Amino acid sequence: MVKAMADAEQQQHTEDYALVQRAIEGDQRAYTELQKQYAPLIRRVIRKMLRNPDIEEDVLQDVLLKVFTSLKRYAPTHPFAAWVYRIASNHCIDVLRKRQLPTQSLERFYAGEDRETQRYEIPDSSYRPDEQLQRKERHQLLHKAIEQLPEHYRRVIYLRHFEELEYQEIAERLQLPLGTVKAQLFRARAQLYRLLKKQGFSS
Repeated sequence: MVKAMADAEQQQHTEDYALVQRAIEGDQRAYTELQKQYAPLIRRVIRKMLRNPDIEEDVLQDVLLKVFTSLKRYAPTHPFAAWVYRIASNHCIDVLRKRQLPTQSLERFYAGEDRETQRYEIPDSSYRPDEQLQRKERHQLLHKAIEQLPEHYRRVIYLRHFEELEYQEIAERLQLPLGTVKAQLFRARAQLYRLLKKQGFSS
C-alpha cells in the first residue's frame, strides 16, 4: 500500500515536471492542464486563509499569474503541488497584510465652536519629492505595455482594471461566454506581466 502510494506520487511528480517544461517552452495546452489541475488547490488555500468570497476570483487569478510567471524557478526537488501551495499561501499573507495595515486620511474633521464641522490638514511625513514622478513613470510604462497587447486582450484589461467591471458584466458587454472572458483576462495579464518585466517595471 505504502509503495503504491509512493509510486503514484512519483508518477504525478514526473507528469507535473513534464507539463512545466512544456509550459516554459510556450505550450498553451500545458498551461491549461496545469491550471485545471491546480486551480482547485489554490482556491482552497484562498478560502481557508482569506474567507472573503468577494475577492476570491481576483486573488485566484493573481496567484495563477504568479505561478506561471515563476515556472522557470520551480525546482523539481519538491512536489509541484507543494510549490504552488507555498506561492498561494504567501500571496494570501501579502493580501491580508495590505488589508490590515492601519491607514489614516490626510484630513481630519472636528466640530468647531459654532458646532459646524471644520477641517484641517495633517502633514504627510511620508512625502517624497520624487514619488509623484516615479508614479507618473510607472503609469506611462503600464499604458505603453497595455497598448502592445492584442486588441481583445487590451479590451478585457481596460474593462476589468480601469472600468472595474465584474467578470459577468464584461461577458455581457462583449457578448462572450464567461469562461472565454476569464481565459482572455488570464492570458492578457500573463502577457502584460512579461512586457512589464522587459521594460523594468516595478510595482
